[in-house]
Amino acid sequence: MKKYIIILGLLMAVPFTAQVVKEPKKLEEWSRAYEPFRIAGNLYYVGTYDLASYLIVTNKGNILINTGLADSLPIIKSNIQKLGFRYKDTKILLLTQAHFDHLGAMADIKKETGAKLYVDAADAEVLRTGGKTDYEMGKYGVTFKPVNPDYTLKDKDNVKLGNTTVTMLHHPGHTKGSCSFIFETSDNKRSYKILIANMPTIIIDKKFSEVAAYPNIEKDYQYTLQAMKKLDFDIWVASHASQFDLHEKHKLEDSYNPAVFMNKKEYFDQLDSLEKDYLKKKSEDLNGHTP
Repeated sequence: MKKYIIILGLLMAVPFTAQVVKEPKKLEEWSRAYEPFRIAGNLYYVGTYDLASYLIVTNKGNILINTGLADSLPIIKSNIQKLGFRYKDTKILLLTQAHFDHLGAMADIKKETGAKLYVDAADAEVLRTGGKTDYEMGKYGVTFKPVNPDYTLKDKDNVKLGNTTVTMLHHPGHTKGSCSFIFETSDNKRSYKILIANMPTIIIDKKFSEVAAYPNIEKDYQYTLQAMKKLDFDIWVASHASQFDLHEKHKLEDSYNPAVFMNKKEYFDQLDSLEKDYLKKKSEDLNGHTP
C-alpha cells in the first residue's frame, strides 16, 4: 500500500494499530486537539485538527457524525461541552466510512451516551468485526473496537431527529459502505443545503480485478464519482479537514462565517482529480499490467 503504512504503539503510549498517510506528521494531525466552531446553522465542527467530526444540534437532542481515533474521545467530548452542549444529549451516531480513523471512539461514545448508531448497510459487518473483514485494512490488522449498529441504511434513507432530517447517500469504493450526508439548515440570514462528503480516494496498490474481497470495487468507484458529480448543495465539508482546506478557510480567531465553506468549484475540481486516479487505476486492468 503506497499511501499507507502500519504503525504500532503510538499516541499516548497506548498500543494500537494505526493507518497513516505517507507523511508521519499526519498521525500527529489526526490526534491533535482543535477548537470547535459553528460551521452553519445547527452544524458544528467538533473533531481533531484533521479528523472531522460533526455535531448537528436539534430540538430533540444531537447527531454526531464520525468519532476520530480511539483516543479522540476526550477531545470530542470536550469540544461538545465547549460549545455549550451536553455530551449526553447525543442521540444518534452516524459514520462516513468504516475505517478506524473515523470510528475509533464509536463504541465508547455509543456506550457512554446510549445513542443509536445508524450505518450504511454495506459497512455493517465490518463494524461488527472491528475492521477484521474490511477488504483492504483487515488483512493488515488495522482494526478498532467492534460496535454493533442499531439500524442499517440504504441509499437516500432519511434519519430524522427533532427539526432536522439527514439523508444518507451511498458512495461506495473507499469502503463498501462509504457514504455522504446531506441536509438543510438555516440561520437568521438564510437557509443552506449542506453536504458532508466522503471523497472517493483509492487506497489499493493492486489492480481492481485483483481485489477478490471486493469484486465490485471498480463499478462502485465509477458509480460514486458519477453520483457525487450530480449533487447540488450550498456548503460542503468532508471526512478529513485537509480535504476541504479547513485550515485555510477558518482561523481560530474567526467569527461565524458560513460563506467560506461555499466553494463548490473546489469540490468538483477534487472530484475531477479523483476521477483521473480512478481512470489510471482502471487502465491497469485494461492494459494487463501495472504502469
